[in-house]
Amino acid sequence: MHRQHNKIMIEFIKVLQQTSLFNGIKQDDIEKILKLMHVRYVEYEKDEIIIYEGSSINDIGILLSGYGWSIKQEKSGKTSIITLLEPGSYIGILLAASKNRKSPVSVQAQEHLLVLFIPMENFISEHIKDFPKYNLLLRNFIDALAEKAMILHDRNDCLIKSTVREKILTYLKSVSKEKDSNIFTIPFDRNGLAEHINVERSALSRELSCMKKDNIIDYYKNSFKLL
Repeated sequence: MHRQHNKIMIEFIKVLQQTSLFNGIKQDDIEKILKLMHVRYVEYEKDEIIIYEGSSINDIGILLSGYGWSIKQEKSGKTSIITLLEPGSYIGILLAASKNRKSPVSVQAQEHLLVLFIPMENFISEHIKDFPKYNLLLRNFIDALAEKAMILHDRNDCLIKSTVREKILTYLKSVSKEKDSNIFTIPFDRNGLAEHINVERSALSRELSCMKKDNIIDYYKNSFKLL
């Protein structure tokens, strides 16, 4: 079962400072903002559901520790991994900013993790607007929305490719760009990668082998090199 804590957890301020939402805001000001917004901290155990598909979202979530993912359950029973979540990742930020939209995905903990939840209504309440750093926070909020939207855009760019090779290359190039290196490690095993780019596991393995023979990529387990 998940456990909720209401005290400010100072050790996670550095994680928040690395997010676009709190970019350029000092530790003392972040602590004040969190208190003004009456945030809450919730722990989840491995495999627990943080957000259920079809649920309404009223809080902006930020993952402080651990790893999770957003997943889509198809009618056929197949599960697709939509996005991976790591410390600093947003949970439900686009939905919290919209009205009456239901979550199209479920969000699940991959291991024990901690999530900070900011009530959206407190983010735009009158008492926070008087805070000296509010204008910067609002500007950062717009950046955070754009960042999340671009993550989903990149994901969709991979899915719409017509061949398995194009899907693989699109994904690997996005990771390479993010890591700023042509040598990198991906956070998926073969089953996870197949689910993420929405291809059959056997087709993925076959195409990876062909791409290696064609000197397009090299790999060993989760480590890849774009040639």
